[in-house]
Amino acid sequence: MVTVLDTTKGGMADAGPKPRHPEKAHRPDQPVASKPAWIRVKAPGSPVYNETRAIVRDNKLVTVCEEASCPNIGECWSKRHATFMIMGDTCTRACAFCNVRTGQPDALDASEPANVADAVARLGLSHVVVTSVDRDDLADGGAAHFAAVIAAIRAVSPATTIEILTPDFLRKPGAVEVVVAAGPDVFNHNLETVPSNYLTVRPGARYFHSIRLLQRVKELDPRMFTKSGIMVGLGEERNEVLQLMDDLRTADVDFLTIGQYLQPTKKHHPVKSFLTPEDFKSYETIAYSKGFLMVSSSPLTRSSHHAGEDFARLRAARAARG
Repeated sequence: MVTVLDTTKGGMADAGPKPRHPEKAHRPDQPVASKPAWIRVKAPGSPVYNETRAIVRDNKLVTVCEEASCPNIGECWSKRHATFMIMGDTCTRACAFCNVRTGQPDALDASEPANVADAVARLGLSHVVVTSVDRDDLADGGAAHFAAVIAAIRAVSPATTIEILTPDFLRKPGAVEVVVAAGPDVFNHNLETVPSNYLTVRPGARYFHSIRLLQRVKELDPRMFTKSGIMVGLGEERNEVLQLMDDLRTADVDFLTIGQYLQPTKKHHPVKSFLTPEDFKSYETIAYSKGFLMVSSSPLTRSSHHAGEDFARLRAARAARG
């Protein structure tokens, strides 16, 4: 089942602002574990960070950096790297790990593709990552909107390479075909966690549907780079992670990211374990042995972290392999 929540903003009769995560409001608090010494992030606030934020605000855009409480926002925005989250700030899913607002989204903004393209140009991005909320309310899951954003960026910044991080387009026939036809350079869709966790962590999604989506991208365009990522520390077993790697390689996925799950609030899924840097290095070594062209595995790895540099390495790895 797909979870669609109604948190429509009301008028003066409203009792007050709606909670960010209404589906979690009555859950018991989960203790937030202290972060280990190896998880350190740069505090935001540099002049370039402020410039990046101003450009985002000027163009009335949403970023996953802010909405998902990414720990790398200080570093990335200080390099003028922002990851745009299209189709609004409200998701129709209710994943237990995610800090993006849930509820009933607003209508699509027809000016958003042009606004994203303008921000890409103003930031001078050589590589841009565009993601979205899940939009199960839309007939195509937002596929045409993704295509419009890609086209707008190409028109304004033709040299910019484009990486998209899409939802799963569950029960939206033809959606992935529309997005692939728009010609992104990287098609990313995250599995997020191992299949045994889906019921509690990602209840609106289906693990093997996500695998099939990534496989379909390669069928449509074998030269398009595909990418997927997971979080660890959600209670998964090591052997489950290794099996997930095999499943992704069966779908011919090129690039795998593995990062530490960090609990956003007391109402979110608790961290079950903090993996050490050595654990992440072990996963990286195994993933490369399974045939991935690129692997990014570290406590602070996120899908869009260092995406431009990683894309250059990804292309070089394919060229070297022949």
